[in-house]
Amino acid sequence: MIKKSRWSHPHLQRYTGIFRQDLAETYSRGLYKWLVIAPIMGVITGLVITLIAEIILKWMWPPLLDYYFHHPVAIVPGIAVGFVIAGLIMQYLTPDPNEHSTEEVIRAYHEHQGAIQTKPFIPKLLAAIATVGLGGSAALEGPSIYGGGVIGAWTWEKLRKFGLQPRDRRILLISGAAAGMSAVFRAPLTGIIFALEMPYKDDLAHEALLPSLISSVVSYVTMASFLGAKPLFDFASGTAYTRNDLLWSALLGALCGLVAMVFDITFRKTRTFFVKARAPHWTKMLIGGILTGVCGLAFLSYYKDSLIPIGPNYEAVGLILQQAHGSAELLVFGCLKLLATLFSLGVGGVSAMFVPLFLTGSAFGTAFAQSVAHSQALGLYAAVGMAAFIAAGYKTPLAAVAFVAEATGGHPFIIPALIGAAVAYAVSGEASVSGDQHLHEGVKRTQDSTPLEQVPEATSE
Repeated sequence: MIKKSRWSHPHLQRYTGIFRQDLAETYSRGLYKWLVIAPIMGVITGLVITLIAEIILKWMWPPLLDYYFHHPVAIVPGIAVGFVIAGLIMQYLTPDPNEHSTEEVIRAYHEHQGAIQTKPFIPKLLAAIATVGLGGSAALEGPSIYGGGVIGAWTWEKLRKFGLQPRDRRILLISGAAAGMSAVFRAPLTGIIFALEMPYKDDLAHEALLPSLISSVVSYVTMASFLGAKPLFDFASGTAYTRNDLLWSALLGALCGLVAMVFDITFRKTRTFFVKARAPHWTKMLIGGILTGVCGLAFLSYYKDSLIPIGPNYEAVGLILQQAHGSAELLVFGCLKLLATLFSLGVGGVSAMFVPLFLTGSAFGTAFAQSVAHSQALGLYAAVGMAAFIAAGYKTPLAAVAFVAEATGGHPFIIPALIGAAVAYAVSGEASVSGDQHLHEGVKRTQDSTPLEQVPEATSE
């Protein structure tokens, strides 16, 4: 007679089955896999973005900026040459010169199930370096978000044989974009929130929360180990605000929302015009480079100052916040910065406009504090203007406020910035610089999503 095992008792088997069922339900989404995959992606993205930041912000732009200040006549031809180089790279080394940066990531998320072409990765990064590093009115978040997104898609390709699902491709795309944003601005919370808000005007990519959190923090730590962890745009801020400051913040948000709405609509129309124009891409870029250079030259010709509305402009944030500038000069600077950004990116420049919007908002906010609110708290109104312009331009109000808090060190200004961002977001309506954002997850485009196997070699914008 065979003796039964104690583990075969009916009651024990029953409770063991219940336990296994509960365990399977608890780990049904397989979140534990991100504890391994997301850090790998974060390290790779952090290293790539660190290299891009060093090339542009240390080796290229500072000496070129100094040369432009001493030889203003070189601004127009210098930027035009950089734009032609970027245009030639995009025209001859990529499938579609109009497909790049943040828009390509958003489109891949919505229309291609997270699939994005990895072959033109290096040429597009080189085109972005030429666009930004030689004077285009843009910033590093374009190549950073794109670079992180491609690294995320590449990670999925390499690791899918270990059990990754098709839906994980979209998650890794967004998580990589979050890591890129986190590294370039040394702001992990901003990277997480912006990447989750980016695909929608009124929703979040909830499924990417955990891997975005992990990859953003790891990417930030990776870059900080090389470049330090100091806030990118540190400025002295107060610790208090009055009831009147909150009311003025709402008004400033409304004004910024209106200006941003006009800019959003103008940018989209300009972008559409140049995409449809039957001219070589490098010719379009040449036109944009000349017009961008004219904006910089016009400002320097009238204001003999340390400000200039071209280039990545990281140094201009501190100049606005820490030096005295007249309200008229700040308004002219902000308007020319928007025009330069329109000419740089509207024609097809390879990057994005997070910092141009941020910088314009700080200029307008400071001018508002000096001439309308008559307040000494210039930093407070600069922070509100920053958050308002980003919220209205990109439809990312939470990321706008998080960015102000992290990248500027202006934590005491969170409440006024929230008010300004919320009002600007509402006043600007559905206008956005992105033509590929969906309203929210429940609103889909009429066409079916394209599976990975059918992603075309080139897609038009």
